[in-house]
Amino acid sequence: MLNNIKNIFDRRGPAPIGAVEFIVVGLGNPGSRYTDTRHNTGFMALDKIAENRGVKIDKIRFKSLVGEGMLEGKRVLLMKPSTFMNLSGQAVQAALSYYKLQSENLVVIYDDISLAPGRLRIRLKGSDGGHNGIKNIIYLLGSDSFPRIKIGVGDRTHPDFDMKDWVLSRFSSEEKKQVDEAVIRADSALSLILSGHVTDAMNKFNG
Repeated sequence: MLNNIKNIFDRRGPAPIGAVEFIVVGLGNPGSRYTDTRHNTGFMALDKIAENRGVKIDKIRFKSLVGEGMLEGKRVLLMKPSTFMNLSGQAVQAALSYYKLQSENLVVIYDDISLAPGRLRIRLKGSDGGHNGIKNIIYLLGSDSFPRIKIGVGDRTHPDFDMKDWVLSRFSSEEKKQVDEAVIRADSALSLILSGHVTDAMNKFNG
């Protein structure tokens, strides 16, 4: 019994100290019907990052499920907005405003259909690229200057395939394997970004 309790505590990350310095947001849609869909890749990545760092994402704040932890020596808020994808900016804006942080202290992780499954692309800033979650964040923040980690989920297999149906579809077993591997690399990329080495992250992971 004592060993089981010790193992639970061993898996926890260090207790957060000081004020929140960064907000890391994984984008997706809430609810079991969207679990493991292409559009929920940001949620998958954030869950893996939280697991790796011993952070529990189990509190409700800022229209999101959130958890706090120490990542790369910084106090970081991990967020999974529950607003649905198209209104993700509401949660992000509320959290940044509360902690009085600038958009440069935000990192967003999300799916990208223009990338093959499993590929990563790190960007320091830029347009929404047709992604509705990013579009809403940029609109409400009035800025596109925030780092982002894009995880490839692949494009439609046929041009007549409805885009909404495609991003809400699930991965094949081979695609899921590739995306799971990308999620692990996304955690490594996040470490570099939080350490102030965005260019290094871009050079290392932008294949």
